[in-house]
Amino acid sequence: MKFLDQCKIFLRSGDGGDGAIGFRRELYIEFGGPDGGNGGRGGDIVFESMANLNTLIDFRYTQHFRAKKGGNGAGQERTGAGSDDVAIKVPIGTQIFAEDQETMLADLDRPGMRIVLLRGGDGGHGNAHFKSSTNRAPRKATKGYPGEERWVWLRLKLIADAGLVGLPNAGKSTFLAASSAARPKIADYPFTTLHPQLGVIRLSMGEEFVLADIPGLIEGAHEGAGLGDRFLGHVERCACLLHLVDGAAGNVVQAWRTVREELHAYGGGLAEKPEIIGLNKSDAMTPRETSARAAALRKASGRPVMLLSGVTGKGVPEVLRALQNAITDQRRDAAA
Repeated sequence: MKFLDQCKIFLRSGDGGDGAIGFRRELYIEFGGPDGGNGGRGGDIVFESMANLNTLIDFRYTQHFRAKKGGNGAGQERTGAGSDDVAIKVPIGTQIFAEDQETMLADLDRPGMRIVLLRGGDGGHGNAHFKSSTNRAPRKATKGYPGEERWVWLRLKLIADAGLVGLPNAGKSTFLAASSAARPKIADYPFTTLHPQLGVIRLSMGEEFVLADIPGLIEGAHEGAGLGDRFLGHVERCACLLHLVDGAAGNVVQAWRTVREELHAYGGGLAEKPEIIGLNKSDAMTPRETSARAAALRKASGRPVMLLSGVTGKGVPEVLRALQNAITDQRRDAAA
C-alpha cells in the first residue's frame, strides 16, 4: 500500500428539502385548511478516525464528497425524509485544515473520534407552518436552506511514542528492523527511506511502544533540500526522540548539529523534546575512534551518548530501555 500523508478534498453538505403547499381535500370536511409539510434536513459531512487505517491514499482517487439533499415536504403534513450523513473515515492522527493550510479545523488524535465538519441545511417550511388565526389559508412555503461547502486539506501525523531522527544513512531503518518486526527498505545509499515507517517495540509483558522512522534530514531541509522537513510532522506527537549519529562517517559533532539546527528551524516543539543520542555503527569503528568520537559528541551536546550497532545488535536493548523510561516519564508528567 502506498503512503500518502497530505491531500486536498472538496466537501459539500446536503441542502434542506423544500416545504410543500397543500390543502386538505376530504369529503364532509369543510374548510379543511393547509396541510403542506416541511422539508427534510440535508446530510452532514462527518469525519471518523479509524484504527485500521494508516494512510490517506484513498483520497488520491476520490476527492469530492457530497451529501444528498433532504426530501421535499408533502401534503397531509408529511415531512420530507432527512438525508443520510456522509461519513469519511481517516487514520488516527489526521488533522483537517482550511484551504489556507494554516487554520486547523479538527484534530482526530484518538480512535473512534467523530466530528461533524459541515452541517446539512435545514428543511424549508410548508404552508401548514404559516397558518394563524388571521391567515387561515396561507399559500406560502419556503425553500430548504443550502448546505455548506469548502475545500479542506487533510494532513496525517502518525501516532508514535518515540521518533527516529538523523542524517541519511545513519542506520535508522536498520535499527528499526533490529528492534521490531518492521521490515523497512535497507540499502547503502542515501534516502533509502522515502516515507515514514512504524514499528512496535515490545520489551516485556505490558511494556511496549511505537517507534517512527522518518526520512533522513540534510542541511537546508527546512528550505526544501533533499526530501525537505515535512515528514518531521510525524514525530511531533512523540514523547521523545532517538537521534542516531553515524559514528563511522567521521565528523559526528557536525552531523549532530546539522540535525539539531533543522529541528530548531522546523519548530513545533521538536527541539525541546527529550533526546537520546545514539552513536551508531560501533562495529565499524576501532576502540580508539569509538572513545574519541563519543567523548566529542558528549562534550558538544552536553548529554550522555549511548553506543550501539544496529547490525550486530550490540547496545540496542539498552537504547530501547532508555526510550521506554523516557516515554514512561513523559506520560507520567502529562497525566500529572
